[in-house]
Order: sequence, then structure tokens, then C-alpha cells
Amino acid sequence: EVQLVESGGGLVQAGGSLRLSCAASGFTFDDYAIGWFRHAPGKEREGVSCIRSGRDDNTYYTNSVRGRFTISKDNAKNMVYLQMNSLKPEDTAVYYCAPLYYCSLYGAPFRKAYDYWGQGTQVTVSS
Repeated sequence: EVQLVESGGGLVQAGGSLRLSCAASGFTFDDYAIGWFRHAPGKEREGVSCIRSGRDDNTYYTNSVRGRFTISKDNAKNMVYLQMNSLKPEDTAVYYCAPLYYCSLYGAPFRKAYDYWGQGTQVTVSS
């Protein structure tokens, strides 16, 4: 059974930082890319960043977060992280992680490998 537990969110002032964590289980971690998504009120859920599977650490970032967010992973612990710096009010959303079939470095839509979402973690950035 796939389980994804996101944590690390909170309330932060604009310009601040947060580090999100994603604990993954129930699937072969090394076989999948992992993506971070966010869902803001009144907006569609969007893919924010992804990291390729196995020993491939290549990453992708959507334009709005490139240069501010950094995705990383620990294959030994089945963990994925999202370091978020220089946060802006428009980053306010619930953040989710999910295994992907593939992480395109050129912005192809994220395709989730499983029909499952964790509970997410709320990030609120005040101005």
C-alpha cells in the first residue's frame, strides 16, 4: 500500500524559508521519479518540482520557483525534501509529494504513478 507523509509546512513571513519532507513507502522508491505538487485555493493543483529516479539526481522546477526551491532525496531513507527559500505569498498552498512515471527536465506534465495523495502539508506565506 502506497503511503506518502508530507511534513514541514507552516506559517512564515515573505522572504523566509521552509524545508518540506516526504516519507514514502509501499512502492520501490528507486524505480520512480518523485514530484512535489501544490494546490492553492481557487487554483488547479500544479507540479512544482521533480527529481529523477534511482541514482539520477537530475531535477526540474517550474518557472515560478526556479532559483528559490531545491528538491533532493535520500534513497536509503525513501525520503524526498523540498527546500524553499525566498518564499512569496503566492507560494501559499498545500504541498504534496507523489511518485511519478518520469521527471521531464523540459516541463512535460507530471504523470503520477499511483492514484493516491497523502494528506499534504500546509505552507502559508504572509506578506
